[in-house]
Amino acid sequence: MAEVTAALVKNLRDKTGAGMMDCKRALVEADGDLDGATDWLRKKGLAAAAKKSGRVAAEGLVGVASAVGKAAVVEVNAETDFIARNEEFQAYVETVAKLALEVGEDLDALKATPYPGEGRNVADQLVHLVATIGENMALRRVRVLSVKEGVVATYVHGAIRPGLGKIGVIVAIEGPGEVGTLEILGRQLGMHVAATRPDALDVDAVDPAALEREKVVLLEQARTSGKPEAVIEKMVEGRIRKYYEEVVLLEQVWVHDGESRVRAVAKKAGVAITGFVRFTLGEGIEKQAGDFAAEVAAAAGIAHPTPDAPAGE
Repeated sequence: MAEVTAALVKNLRDKTGAGMMDCKRALVEADGDLDGATDWLRKKGLAAAAKKSGRVAAEGLVGVASAVGKAAVVEVNAETDFIARNEEFQAYVETVAKLALEVGEDLDALKATPYPGEGRNVADQLVHLVATIGENMALRRVRVLSVKEGVVATYVHGAIRPGLGKIGVIVAIEGPGEVGTLEILGRQLGMHVAATRPDALDVDAVDPAALEREKVVLLEQARTSGKPEAVIEKMVEGRIRKYYEEVVLLEQVWVHDGESRVRAVAKKAGVAITGFVRFTLGEGIEKQAGDFAAEVAAAAGIAHPTPDAPAGE
């Protein structure tokens, strides 16, 4: 049997876009012959995954998983919202979220982690799904929070099944207390974060660049009043406090009563909120606004009429 070298595996991967383990298996099956291995991958549908890799993937699922003292949230993207109902895809997102609890939030390390029961790693299993399901997919991001004492609660808004949906939140709560009670508070906090979209945990964590931009805008707005600079400075200070109430979790009004500050809610419960993560599916991905009918027509070599040129003209 010919030796299957790492260079040969890389060559086949570059040529086909298939996963590393699939490339190695193909070379073994083809006794080291590159063309034979390529044909083997094509027959299995794995080489086709490379053709899909350039297509925009902004749909998919956000998944959360938790264990004692920690929780993870991941986002896995695909091209269409239909994928969220695919059981294989759902199982993949669930499994990756659970693996993140052990691996942590190093995305590359997570991708290199063995995928249970498949003889592939997490990245190669996704390539396998691309070939099987027929859509481009991407494991986009992962975050993990942990506490020494307390809970890391999870919340999924509009969950299609436990732990899977389009908005996933994890919240770290440090402090003593009965776990069930802390979990209830944590779920309420998760709902709050999902609804209010805070940018930072506390004032010190606000992005300095974002704060400076806000100050510039507020200063220009205040100057249109024509009031003295000393008065304008006071006006800006007041508006910055309002800004903090919008973007800082601990400064926000608690959505569950419309009166208390989140900071006061935590103090009353005798705990500290030490972190939160909110993933919204597809945020920050530039989606393509394409004409699906035109794409199908183009693929079939059929002229597709535009709205201004009805068929038959």
